[in-house]
Amino acid sequence: MSRLKIAAAALSEIRAHGEQTYPHECCGVLLGAHSSEGWRVQVVIQAGNTHTDAAHNRYQISPGELVKIEREARGLGLDIAGFYHSHPDHPAQWSETDLNEAHWLGCSYLITAVESGRAAASRSFCLAGESEEEKRFVEQEILVEEQAASANR
Repeated sequence: MSRLKIAAAALSEIRAHGEQTYPHECCGVLLGAHSSEGWRVQVVIQAGNTHTDAAHNRYQISPGELVKIEREARGLGLDIAGFYHSHPDHPAQWSETDLNEAHWLGCSYLITAVESGRAAASRSFCLAGESEEEKRFVEQEILVEEQAASANR
């Protein structure tokens, strides 16, 4: 099983973001470095959810914002490790829509359930497979680190 290592502060930031945007989905990008064990997230960047017609159960990051975040990652010497979003009043389990709209093979997709406005469970899934046709989510162990830093724009 691959792992997602993340700073406690970064995970808290993601969970707070989900509470702030409730009852809509929040979303953002995980920046970090990859090793044989999986991703180590060093920076979390909140993004705007541009899926305005169904923000309660869908998210989308604008292409322009994603390009800007990619440049920021390169400037920090990091890669896009994955993405996060919340599931308002829904379990921290990927949906068919999540799988259909995930395209970053090898990246992590962290989902936090937000129940009645309070962050609950968080789970992470790696988008595995060799191609778009055979992509699938594989659950990852989340290892919370106390010392790593988090940053937000």
